This record gives sequence, C-alpha cells and structure tokens, in this order.
Amino acid sequence: VQLQASGGGLVQPGGSLMLSCKVSGFSMYHYPVAWFRQAAGKEREGVSCISNRNTYYKDSVQGRFTISRDFAKNTVNLQMNSLKPEDTAVYYCATDFEVPCGNTNSYSWDYWGLGTQVTVSS
Repeated sequence: VQLQASGGGLVQPGGSLMLSCKVSGFSMYHYPVAWFRQAAGKEREGVSCISNRNTYYKDSVQGRFTISRDFAKNTVNLQMNSLKPEDTAVYYCATDFEVPCGNTNSYSWDYWGLGTQVTVSS
C-alpha cells in the first residue's frame, strides 16, 4: 500500500490549491481515502474523506474544499478554495481497510503518505 501526496505550496489568502494523492497497492473503489493536516504545534486533524458510502468534511472547510476520486489516474484530489491562513499545515493522505470515512482519529488510520506543505500567507 502506497500513498503519495503532492500539490502543496505557498498561496495568498483567498487563493486556491489542488492537492493530489496518488494511491497504489489497494483499490480506492473499496476503501476510503482521507486527508488530514497538521499545523505546527498542533495535533493531526481530519479534513476530508471519500468512500463509496459517503464523503466527510471538517466543519471549517465545508463549502471551501471539495474531495474527488479519479479512477483513471488512481488519485484522490482535494480542491481547496478560499484558503485562509489557518489552513496552513502539512497535509497528509491516508487509508485503512477497516475505518470508515468520518473517523477523524489519526491513530485509527494505518497507511499514510508523506505530507505536502500548504502555506497560506500574504
């Protein structure tokens, strides 16, 4: 099982970024893929998740972030619009074979990719 996150960068407040998580070694049709983030000095928190059963968004990103799956490319994308300084963090994608979307406990997820830094600053 491998996950590889990309797409981070520096963006001004109000700007947009799209993160991508390239997955291999499992079927994202059958298992959820989640995005987490960890800001400096804070715990890792669940941001969004997608599965066949449902999608999940953290309240503070609802309406600004959109998660989607591209089965042809084996990627899960996170389109982030109207970015705020408080969105600054390292973003990680993860999967697990038993945990459903909506479980925001990072310790419950077994497989992780390396993070990608998102910095929102003027």
